[in-house]
Amino acid sequence: MASELAALAAVSAAATVALSYARLATSRLAPGIPRLAALLPVLLLLPFLPFAFSSIHLRTISAFFLVWLCAFKLLLLAAGHGPLHPDLPLPRFVACAALPIKVRDDHDNHQQPPSRRSLPDGFLLSYAAKAALFAALVSARCYRARLPAWSVPAFDGAHVYLMLELFLASAAALARALLGAELEPQFDRPYLASSLRDFWGRRWNLMVPGVLRPCVYRPHEVMFYYITLEVGTGEVTAFFALHGACAVAERWCAGAARRCWRTRTPPLPRPVATALTLAFVTGTGSWLFFAPVIRSGLDKAIVAECEGMLTFLEPAGRNVAAAAHLV
Repeated sequence: MASELAALAAVSAAATVALSYARLATSRLAPGIPRLAALLPVLLLLPFLPFAFSSIHLRTISAFFLVWLCAFKLLLLAAGHGPLHPDLPLPRFVACAALPIKVRDDHDNHQQPPSRRSLPDGFLLSYAAKAALFAALVSARCYRARLPAWSVPAFDGAHVYLMLELFLASAAALARALLGAELEPQFDRPYLASSLRDFWGRRWNLMVPGVLRPCVYRPHEVMFYYITLEVGTGEVTAFFALHGACAVAERWCAGAARRCWRTRTPPLPRPVATALTLAFVTGTGSWLFFAPVIRSGLDKAIVAECEGMLTFLEPAGRNVAAAAHLV
């Protein structure tokens, strides 16, 4: 744990220095080739920073933030597009570049400052329930080997979803408290998706298309390299290519059905559509998306990390509960 905290401090310091340089350099140069040339040292540095972590979780999350999102934000900055801008205060520029943070428009008179806005109804209760469910999944991981094969992808998918939700909720609270900035929404209840287009376009990993759509999007397996430290096999790319093709086919079939019947065909009942969508996502996920991780045995290492973190946090949780009881 101490070595990971030291690595976190070193990576944070290196990223802060690099992004401070990026802000200074771009403030003195016009958008285009000059800015891009000035940003090249930062773009070349970012892919190496996640390797400072031995923890799979920290390496993966830092790669997602720095190698993927931050790099594309810097490319947009080189072209003179947001969300980054050299006029942003330095702390906000660095946070917006390195984290999935949405900078609040200070000229928006229709919103209160984030520090004064109350949390949505049920926010704390919702995340407390998700934290309890995540802890239960980690605690019950020893039973995973006994589960039917068809249910393992659902188990793994819930683990990934809850881990990301809880991490990003924590980051959102920190951003709200320190910077007055809002975290880009990551998910919108993907377990309620009624189609592949609904799942990928409106509910899952929302901040990625929000950042990449105005720049460039190209499926690749770089993120999985930071997880497995093995050369990609093409399975993850095949997973997203398959889902892209199926989403297009889904829309074409819906249009063909309307043309055939010359009217709007009644949609499937929502529970049926949701069940079919999640079954397809988990089935293909088991076949392609999770295959590199399971084949390398890292799923067990990931769970071991979670168990270690829960063990580390358990005394603090007991102390908080005892303090609340005394109050």
